[in-house]
Amino acid sequence: MDSIHRKHHAKILRTFRKIHRYAGAFLFVFFFIIAVSSILLGWKKNTNGWIQAPNLSGTSTDFTLWKPMDSLYQSASQTLRDSISQDVSITLDKIDIRPDKGMVKFIFLDHYWAVQMDGATGKPLFVEYRTSDLIENIHDGSILDKWFKTNTDMIKIIYSTLMGSALILFTVTGFWMWYGPKRMRHKH
Repeated sequence: MDSIHRKHHAKILRTFRKIHRYAGAFLFVFFFIIAVSSILLGWKKNTNGWIQAPNLSGTSTDFTLWKPMDSLYQSASQTLRDSISQDVSITLDKIDIRPDKGMVKFIFLDHYWAVQMDGATGKPLFVEYRTSDLIENIHDGSILDKWFKTNTDMIKIIYSTLMGSALILFTVTGFWMWYGPKRMRHKH
């Protein structure tokens, strides 16, 4: 390798090291949060209910014996208000129906509470705080959309794009910091 090419490769290597170092220092906290939340999400079903509550079973898996959905929702909403606060929002985010368990889970929009109901009897099985949803919102940045009430996923999209791009940048610069010196030695 002639001197000009060697200097050019050394300059590229120094530039990549600088980018890697400064970007790493700037993004350290974000990568740490993503790493910890990723580990927690990976383990969520294996924490004895600490991160993700178990899905309890109702009395019947036969839909013909189940209460009407609006009746189950009303009962779940009242259970939530009786358990947490009369002022808690009962705006529904989604309904998770588990026919094999005879259970319906009502997940509310404005907070991380949910109520598991017996589909047949309409009795509450469990009031759960959805820690896994909170961790997921922290992991993907959507917690900021929730806090700032953006009604869009714009912060999540920007955050995910920046963090994904940063990971690509770290992969490329890290590879070059490993491979560049080998290439320079090999060509010398």
